[in-house]
Amino acid sequence: MKKDQYQMDMTHGPLLGKILIFSIPLMFSGVLQLLFNAADVIVVGQFAGPRSIAAVGSTSSVVNLLVSLFIGLSVGVNVLVARFIASQRDKDTHETVHSAILLAIVFGLIFAIIGVTCARIILEAMGSPDDVINLATTYLRIYFVSMPFVALYNFGAAILRAIGDTKRPLIFLIIAGVVNVILNLIFVIIFKMDVAGVALATFTAELVSSILIINCLMKTSTVIHLDIHALKFHKDKVIQIFKIGLPAGLQGAIFSISNILIQSSINSFGSIAMAGNAAAGSIEGFVYQSMNAIYQACVTFTSQNYGINDRKRVDRVLALCIGIVTVVGLVLGNLVYFFADELIRIYTTDVQAIAYGHERLLYICVPYFICGWMDVIVGSLRGLGYSTIPMIVSLIGACGLRVLWILTIFQYFHTLNSIYLSYPVTWIVTAAAHLITYMILRKKLLTKKSHSELIKLVQKSRTEC
Repeated sequence: MKKDQYQMDMTHGPLLGKILIFSIPLMFSGVLQLLFNAADVIVVGQFAGPRSIAAVGSTSSVVNLLVSLFIGLSVGVNVLVARFIASQRDKDTHETVHSAILLAIVFGLIFAIIGVTCARIILEAMGSPDDVINLATTYLRIYFVSMPFVALYNFGAAILRAIGDTKRPLIFLIIAGVVNVILNLIFVIIFKMDVAGVALATFTAELVSSILIINCLMKTSTVIHLDIHALKFHKDKVIQIFKIGLPAGLQGAIFSISNILIQSSINSFGSIAMAGNAAAGSIEGFVYQSMNAIYQACVTFTSQNYGINDRKRVDRVLALCIGIVTVVGLVLGNLVYFFADELIRIYTTDVQAIAYGHERLLYICVPYFICGWMDVIVGSLRGLGYSTIPMIVSLIGACGLRVLWILTIFQYFHTLNSIYLSYPVTWIVTAAAHLITYMILRKKLLTKKSHSELIKLVQKSRTEC
């Protein structure tokens, strides 16, 4: 198979420049996604009214839960494809690509059917208010129909990332995002379709992005070429995708549950504190997405170099990614804090809300780089094929300790500061635990692989003799 012009050689040559070239389009992708999502809320809020924006907002936790699961599963796809490409196992790469795309279609359809059927039941269980539940149900049902396209885009983008291509997924995202914004304006302002218009615009954008990425895979003549007629589940590949990807998806889902408890504690300080917290949380998202790009780079580069059993390069990838995420987190986090008041005013002009938001950004954005450390080490572990263990460590360290903090320290020091302080403290503890885990598992895994390869060489030499 020939090499794609977008393909990157991650196993030879200097690493720093390649990691940055890989990561920067991912940073823009994450930021653009947040901007497009914000546009949805702005359009419905400005032109449909408060009940409509409440209806869209009330579905966000369900939507985030599903997207987290698909993104988590896509990590398994990315790790496998990257590893097989680096070790030039074309047959395994072919089987993984086709298993992954079929998996996306099947899982997307299952979630679509369940979601459309149970949307109202889900919202009722969440306590959605009577005056918004009909609008929220309409939005959620239409969104659920787009699940196969959400899955296809995420799995397809994971395959492209495995060869080092982060540029085309960014281009596809820009096109889909522009379509989303234009259709939002047409459906909501011109056709007065309210939340159904926003949902249809999102559905269309997801459809466009999935068509673009599938078309890209079908047209390439490289090892990741997709042949629709060759779609088939290869049992060993599906198991490995689930083994790596499912823990990542479940981790994101459980994090959402712990955040609900923290949000409930913040809610006890009143609506103004909630408004300031929400504004600051939205701003933090832009810093997090930028750091998350380094996590994804660490996963892919580690996977490829593990594929050729280059121990020193695996360690070098982790060291460089920790360095890069530190710089990104420190620079962006401190810039956000420095311009905190101006940024929060985009969301609210209430003086008290701005003060509350400023307070959150101090405790979370300034030390945000520590969260980057935590994620990057997890990325390296997942690149080595370990996903369940870092999930358990993350859930105990970041989730469990945070919940324990709320139930103990917060009860004694009943302030917002004490809630926000739980974030950097749990990041430090969890990052340290992940680093220790990495040192143990990396040595065990690579030593085991070297031993098995030595046995194969001995057996080969005996055969030749």
